[in-house]
Amino acid sequence: MLCIEHRIASLCAALALAGCATAPSPSALARDWQPYKVQVAQRIVVANPGGTYTGRVPDILLAVPVLEIELNADGSVRSIGVLRYPGQAQETTQMAIDAVRRAAPFGDVSSLPRPWKFTEAFLFDDSRRFKPRTLED
Repeated sequence: MLCIEHRIASLCAALALAGCATAPSPSALARDWQPYKVQVAQRIVVANPGGTYTGRVPDILLAVPVLEIELNADGSVRSIGVLRYPGQAQETTQMAIDAVRRAAPFGDVSSLPRPWKFTEAFLFDDSRRFKPRTLED
């Protein structure tokens, strides 16, 4: 009986989280880029529920734009540069840029090493939904 109650409580917690409009910002005390990038990628997914997928990445991807995201000390976006444009479905580059902007700001980066920028690859499937590459690690 306790197992069923635990499952129900877990399901209720998951449903409550699924209803949240935004993911929490990465910790203001972050000292390492990798955990910060994972939290940013998770925030991007939550902020773009209809345009993302979870689970296994398809063997063949539609497009893989790669962005360089530069942040201000407060975690707001300073600039977004494109390091790689896909050969096909080039509109996915703008879709990725828009997804980053929707999810920002990402939380204080002043305790992280400079420069305050990182790269993210967006793995687009045939339905033009993406998964941030950071979440594949």
